[in-house]
Amino acid sequence: MRRVVITGIGALTPIGNNLNDYWTNLKNGVSGAATITKFDTSKFKSTFACELKNFDPKAHFDVKEIRKYDSFSQYALVAVDEAVKHGNIDFDTLNKDRIGVIWGSGNGGIQTFQDQMMEFCEGDGTPRFTPFFIPRILVDIASGIISIKYGLRGVNFCPVSACATSNTALIEAFNYIKWDKADMIISGGSEAAINQAAIGGFSSAKALSQRNDSPETASRPFDVTRDGFVMGEGAGAMILEEYEHAKKRGATIYGEVVGGGMAADAYHLTGTHPEGDGAVLGMKEAMREAGITADQIDYINMHATSTAQGDNSELIAAKRVFGERKSLAVSATKSMTGHLLGAAGAIEGIACVMALQENTVPPTINTTEIEPEFVDLFDFPLGKAKDKQLTYAMSNTFGFGGHIASVIFKKFEA
Repeated sequence: MRRVVITGIGALTPIGNNLNDYWTNLKNGVSGAATITKFDTSKFKSTFACELKNFDPKAHFDVKEIRKYDSFSQYALVAVDEAVKHGNIDFDTLNKDRIGVIWGSGNGGIQTFQDQMMEFCEGDGTPRFTPFFIPRILVDIASGIISIKYGLRGVNFCPVSACATSNTALIEAFNYIKWDKADMIISGGSEAAINQAAIGGFSSAKALSQRNDSPETASRPFDVTRDGFVMGEGAGAMILEEYEHAKKRGATIYGEVVGGGMAADAYHLTGTHPEGDGAVLGMKEAMREAGITADQIDYINMHATSTAQGDNSELIAAKRVFGERKSLAVSATKSMTGHLLGAAGAIEGIACVMALQENTVPPTINTTEIEPEFVDLFDFPLGKAKDKQLTYAMSNTFGFGGHIASVIFKKFEA
């Protein structure tokens, strides 16, 4: 079977606008949460989020590009640019017919849609939409823009599975390379949903934390006092490449994708199955494809958004798959980045790859009292990163609609 390796990484996150800063702050337990600056939150129940810091589109794009691209597409292009440079890739020396883009987003241009509709409703009823309105809002447009920028003519599409989206994208990219339909694929996800519509909608669904007096401690996965997730934004990009192709061009290899599992809870519109049925199937399928057993997984970056039902069902599912294993490291990096929705799997997958490279498990911050029934289940590094020899890491993502996507990464060995 064709091996699929990772040869480039890019990150644009609430705790770092590049890979190095993101990983450094992740290891150091830095929170990206603060009061929202993008709009007036005085009438909102939740007034904070994990926004990007010091991100200026003018530093990356000219005025015409800014007019054409919604923020989620801008974030995608910035993360991909870093991944391409990180991978030392010169596309003009490669067969672009065999290089594709599979890029995800859960909400696409929700900011553009909101702004344009508000302008229309507040105006005189005359439609004065920008001619870029439709391409800016399309969920698939970032994937298209990436391929256009680099002239990549291979497979190009955007899977959408809510908060499981970028893991789904990574699994699809893995499959296309494994099936010999591509030699290299740019994959990942981006999200720009810190706005009135998304914050208001998730708040009405009682999904967001309302710890407005202490935003930096609000995301506390597994903790008995958690009260909801914290919205995040940004993008994560990985260059997936067939091993022999990468070796031929002298690429540096940062890790390997060895398995992906997708399943469905088939249970509820927004809630996860209380016994984690879909999660169990997804994790088992990922391990089956990787050709490993449960006792070989060393680290799980859990979906763990900091909601009671979601966290508990994932821990129950993990117990069903792994049993009680105090040697299994488990953490939830959303405690620092917030929940990037469709981009969550991408930045959490990056965390897994970096953890494997450095034998370091990033911590879960803010959590001080794990639910009693789970406290002795696994190894939970709280507040501080933990040095640990790692070979296999799993990244879990779950999405509204019951979507499940788990990816397994392996430390690279030639």
